[in-house]
Amino acid sequence: MSKVTQSFQKLKTYCETQNFAGWDPYDGLNSKVFQALPLKHWDIARLAWIQGFKRSPVNFRKLLLVPKEHNSKGIALFLLGYCRLYQAALQGKTEFGTPQTLLEKIKYITQLLLDLKVEGYAGACWGYNFDWQARRLFLFKKNTPTVVATAFCVEALIESCKITKDKSVLEEALSSAEFVLQDLSTTPYGNGHIFSYSIKDGNNTVINASLLGAKILSYAYKYKQNKQYLDMANKAITAACDLQEEDGSWIYGLLPVQSWKDSFHTGFNLDAIETYQQNTGDTTFQQYIDKGWEYYTKHFFEADGKPKYYHNKTYPIDIHCPAQVIVTASKLNQFKAHTALLERTLYWTIENMQSKKGYFYYQYRQGLSSKIPYMRWSNAFMFNAMAHYYLEKK
Repeated sequence: MSKVTQSFQKLKTYCETQNFAGWDPYDGLNSKVFQALPLKHWDIARLAWIQGFKRSPVNFRKLLLVPKEHNSKGIALFLLGYCRLYQAALQGKTEFGTPQTLLEKIKYITQLLLDLKVEGYAGACWGYNFDWQARRLFLFKKNTPTVVATAFCVEALIESCKITKDKSVLEEALSSAEFVLQDLSTTPYGNGHIFSYSIKDGNNTVINASLLGAKILSYAYKYKQNKQYLDMANKAITAACDLQEEDGSWIYGLLPVQSWKDSFHTGFNLDAIETYQQNTGDTTFQQYIDKGWEYYTKHFFEADGKPKYYHNKTYPIDIHCPAQVIVTASKLNQFKAHTALLERTLYWTIENMQSKKGYFYYQYRQGLSSKIPYMRWSNAFMFNAMAHYYLEKK
């Protein structure tokens, strides 16, 4: 058994033992202690509390009564991963389960994801299982739907439907296009527009979030052939490509405090644009994908495979960085051409960021690293990435 397969087996066992529920870097406000304090009404206190949990290498969650819960984005990532394992099993690769056992797991996780759907909006949508303070700008209450969580859920449910043939799951996923059109806001930019991150007004500056809105619409267009979905998706892709810099890079967002360039959001951007092209047949944005992919692979990985967080700074290394490059390479059909890079990065990550208990660490720092087992942020992303790797290595 290969080193990667052994690593993946340990991760899979850990996640299944936990029933895919766990903590999150941003779940501090779920603390029953904090919720009993008057501080919960003060934005600075909420922000400090969240950042304290997120930055501390010591896990205070048990002490301060933060429960392990299911997170919709995390469950979607697990579902995507199991769909890849099912595809591998159909090809005779059954180290992680037979087609029948994996099908049962896919049905179970699909229902888990549908049960997390947020009601009361124009289409299916999902949010996070905790209150979240975004600097002092916004307080996203628990289960406030976001385009980011929803996009991952939509893709996962569509992949699930391909396997289970449950058309009701597909219809639920495709209804998310109406959430994008009716419940999100759009802000004009250049020849296109930017979709808002969530239903909150004003959070309309994040490039990858807008592209995920386009990704949802492109899936809906593929199945529904509704030209409005195509037009609105095209405008979001156009705006994002207008925002790409000459060297192929993207800043995170338009606010002065969002001007950094990082690895995994670059991967999200490329994945979304490529998904749009595959779903619509519109390949006019290929030059932006090519430039972005070249920048991505040249600026975010060191010679030994160590993944960098920022284009100009390595630390702290976030587990999203090695995970997302595998998924993006698979989506862009770049896996075979870049297998050496992907394997160097994966081996480095297993060696430096996996616990003997099977789970992956949140961050790797030069000093004291955070080794808390976050289910959505760390383990779901690596599960999906390793499932993609396993399928691609057929």
